[in-house]
Amino acid sequence: MFDSIDDWLIIAVVAGILFYGSTKIPQLAHSLGRSVGEFKKGRLEVERELQAEQAKNAPAPPAAHP
Repeated sequence: MFDSIDDWLIIAVVAGILFYGSTKIPQLAHSLGRSVGEFKKGRLEVERELQAEQAKNAPAPPAAHP
């Protein structure tokens, strides 16, 4: 009966409306969106730091001798 992700999404929306009321849904969506944005910013910052650290610690390629 609940094989599709669409079915679960509909159930989650209905449950959210029942628990939080229709006036709180936009506030919750806004908060969730901001949280996801902050998570992505943090992830990108960590990835940049890791790349910089790897580039700093990587051995230099051997120079070609003519």
